[in-house]
Amino acid sequence: MLTRTRLIRSALLLLALAGAGAAGAQDGARGRNAAVAIAADVSATATGTTRLTFTLSKAVEARAFVMERPDRVVIDLAELNFQLDPESGRRREGLIQSYRYGLFAPGRSRIVIDLTAPATVVRTESVTRPKDGAVLFSIELQKTDREAFRRAAVASDPAPSQRKVTAPADASDLRPLIMIDAGHGGIDPGAIAATGVFEKDIVFGFAQALTKRLEAGGRYRVRMTRDRDVFVPLGERVRIARETKADLFVSIHADSISAAPQVRGATIYTGSEKATDAESARLADRENKADAAAGTDASEGPGDIADILQELTLRETRGFSSGFARTLMGQLDPVMEMSAKPHREAGFKVLRSPDVPSVLVELGYLSSKRDLDLLQSEEWRESVTGSMARAVDLFFSNRASLTRPGPAARKAAAIAPVSP
Repeated sequence: MLTRTRLIRSALLLLALAGAGAAGAQDGARGRNAAVAIAADVSATATGTTRLTFTLSKAVEARAFVMERPDRVVIDLAELNFQLDPESGRRREGLIQSYRYGLFAPGRSRIVIDLTAPATVVRTESVTRPKDGAVLFSIELQKTDREAFRRAAVASDPAPSQRKVTAPADASDLRPLIMIDAGHGGIDPGAIAATGVFEKDIVFGFAQALTKRLEAGGRYRVRMTRDRDVFVPLGERVRIARETKADLFVSIHADSISAAPQVRGATIYTGSEKATDAESARLADRENKADAAAGTDASEGPGDIADILQELTLRETRGFSSGFARTLMGQLDPVMEMSAKPHREAGFKVLRSPDVPSVLVELGYLSSKRDLDLLQSEEWRESVTGSMARAVDLFFSNRASLTRPGPAARKAAAIAPVSP
């Protein structure tokens, strides 16, 4: 007898197959005619071959390549609507340690396979299943030696992703511009709660609520670094904030420590080359690996500050960041649980803008049942976003004492290199 889950998947497939033949006039709608993935299966053989197969509503074009450090197989394809079991990709099998999937860029999806050993892509193929017209899209992997894998990685040389064009801010609108950054997204789920809830979904919902709250007062222009479940590289988030000349950057996250479910509370981070403590350094290191997890390579950190003017601008900006962090801490403390060290510093890549005051807010721990319940509570979210909006009001009402860098300083900072 079919389980409820299988019945749902079968219904999704039938709907997707019916929609696949619809007229192409709707192709311009976001994801309207995207193929649907309803199942995934992994099989391994004793000869060192492992096959990952997705059941799709229609065929898609795909390109596979391998990457080192860490060893991964990356498959780029047209946008897919993934309707898979939440446990898909978490179980080790053959050459596959785990795999992730999701929207990588507008109109593009990506599958990233973490390998247990060096392997090459023998073939990718799509076969139509006669009984229902579903397409079985398979990626076949074969174990290889380190040198052959390295050669394959060099030969792959994946084409760089298209650079997102950032719409310029309205020069006639003098209201402060606030950039809200929902962490992770798309192929990068972030932390995962024991219940299967993804950090990317929790923080996106919160970021939307904060954006709405800030816009409601009419005092600010507010933008988000991502407006849906899509992957945005870390350096791209910084670039968007700088090119739009944002006056404040707030990145929203939610941590997880499975080994310590009793740990809970919010923490506010500001940028620094030297972390406040080992725990902060480890967290920044995990967050900075987001690009690698999504199958992209990030360059190393920014180069040396070119001159004293740029150095002063960076120092001044970090002072503004710390000032906002303290104000935010004061507003959040009465309405939510704060961690033992509520304000810390670490080398987060998204906090490396030399001319935009930036903070990263860890709202709580998905590993804590109490925090997780609150993070999913609309009443809690309403209270916390209200306190954050008051902190923003206080920050900008004190601009007389917290003067933003002048035009010359901002121009100098604009040429400072920033890590992707």
